[in-house]
Amino acid sequence: MSKIMKRTVFDFPASLRITFSGPIVYQARTAHNVRAPRIKYPLWYLQRERAKDDQQLTGDNRSFIKEAVHDKFGMPAVIHGISTYDLKSPLRENSVECTNVEWNPKLQRTGLIARKLGNYPMWLNNGKSVLTTLLQVIDNHVIKYIPPEEFNPPRKPYSCPNHKKHLGCLLVGAESADPQYFTKQYCGLFYREGMMPKKYLGRFMISPEAALQPGTPLLASHFQPGDFIDIRGKTIDRGFQGVMKRHGFHGMPATHGVTKSHRRGGNVGHGGEKGRIFPGTKMPGHMGNRYRLHKGAEILRINHKYNVIWVKGVASPGETNSIVYLYDTILPLRKYKTPPPFPTSKVVDDDQLIDSYKEDVYKFTDQTITFEEDK
Repeated sequence: MSKIMKRTVFDFPASLRITFSGPIVYQARTAHNVRAPRIKYPLWYLQRERAKDDQQLTGDNRSFIKEAVHDKFGMPAVIHGISTYDLKSPLRENSVECTNVEWNPKLQRTGLIARKLGNYPMWLNNGKSVLTTLLQVIDNHVIKYIPPEEFNPPRKPYSCPNHKKHLGCLLVGAESADPQYFTKQYCGLFYREGMMPKKYLGRFMISPEAALQPGTPLLASHFQPGDFIDIRGKTIDRGFQGVMKRHGFHGMPATHGVTKSHRRGGNVGHGGEKGRIFPGTKMPGHMGNRYRLHKGAEILRINHKYNVIWVKGVASPGETNSIVYLYDTILPLRKYKTPPPFPTSKVVDDDQLIDSYKEDVYKFTDQTITFEEDK
């Protein structure tokens, strides 16, 4: 970017007076594509935890507050293996009303919020052993839906301004908690819907046809065995690491003249006009503690009693007990070929349907070895 000034005359002594007849051009060293700073935050970006001060409450006052909370939100209960509250929302017991819109590949559904439990081995029908990752859907409920014409994200895409303009925003909460531990403005997000405050919130971009009413429960049956999902989570914080651990370098030789450089990265610069370190060079630095997306993870098993999903592989980001977000995969060759539960699955109280397996996964209730009688 450059600016042009008009004819300028500098006031020097008569003997040294100089006149510039041409334009003076100077560079303004500012980037053209610098994005504006974030000047606003989403409506759910509020202070969550309040200051824990000594309120000097007596035992009777504390019991009265607990009774008031239980009268409004229900008694404490264990539902699907999660310590929560027996909410009195009518949508918790009633099934989700089916929309008149039929599913098609262009529609985008909501996702789920889960907790990573760890790894577990599974076996296929041919005897092959595979490692899986257990993800438990923790008491998910719809909190709020914002239609596309009202949703104004704090930061819009720079290259494609109309990207995702046709999608709405669905706010989902997970893991109910006592409202005494949160601020008043944070509890206000759940007041109109009569929901218990949630510890974790997640925003999912969905099609208007897949909108859900506030208070609708989201279960693990939202997905089916054999589906492919994308898992988003924060990787394990490894701290400052070298190139061998951070980028998988092989390192220098152990002998033959190598001294004190066995685990170094080697030369990182160039010579001549390129005598500098190019941006993006793999070097030592901080490793982990970044949100990453694991695409195309296959579901092998679902436990409907405890809302646990078995995902093939151990590459899911995050450490044990961390929070992850589950989406329908964006890989073109792994998308749905048959209609999934749309907009989500119904709440079915069937004690017989506990586990759902993929076709080629061995069920632990089946026989392993059969012996035939000698003829």
